[in-house]
Amino acid sequence: MEPPLWKKWLSYLFEFHIESLPSVINPHLYVSLKSGRYQLCTENAVYSFEDKYDNFKRIFDQLDLSRVEGGKVLILGFGLGSIPILLEKKKLNNIHITGVELDENVLLLAEKYGLGKIPYPIELICADARVYMEQNRNCYNLLIVDIFTDDIIPEYFRSKTFLSLCRRALTEDGTLLYNTLGATDEDKSKSEEFFFDTFSKIFPDARLADVNGNYILINRAPGKADSY
Repeated sequence: MEPPLWKKWLSYLFEFHIESLPSVINPHLYVSLKSGRYQLCTENAVYSFEDKYDNFKRIFDQLDLSRVEGGKVLILGFGLGSIPILLEKKKLNNIHITGVELDENVLLLAEKYGLGKIPYPIELICADARVYMEQNRNCYNLLIVDIFTDDIIPEYFRSKTFLSLCRRALTEDGTLLYNTLGATDEDKSKSEEFFFDTFSKIFPDARLADVNGNYILINRAPGKADSY
């Protein structure tokens, strides 16, 4: 759904509330129009912001994504679809995307405000990412973990058990990008502790990238064309 042109222009000056669709999972769930893009928010977090979802925009700008071309992408925590929109900006062709999202209302909003901007074939699954990963037998070239309930990552998704399932779900040269918080000193401390005590135990070659307000944890050291 495209907004009226006048509202899109004015959204560079004022944020417009578009729709609220609260759920049991996200009691404060709403879409607004800001800087010409649809933004999906909860009370304390931004779940999606089209191509201005800056944490992933920054990491995609730093990485060589050519190995994803012609491959499979799994997104755990789909939002409105910012990540596929950003992948399209990187001119990746012939990729198939699977999105797993727990909140049915998020998927309803994605259908209205996000999917029309995505040129790739997408399979959307309304499911708990824990259950999906336990049952999954596919391998992916790119696996993105962007799982939050408001601004909290549920504890299971910080476990070695979950990360081991992620490792199993990657192709031999697949990339895992795990979004975590890095806005405050407390956020950074918790994310760094998780990285060193848990993440790097499952992925010994892992790296941590500071993307200005978030950390992205990456399963492997950069290749020749990667820099971060």
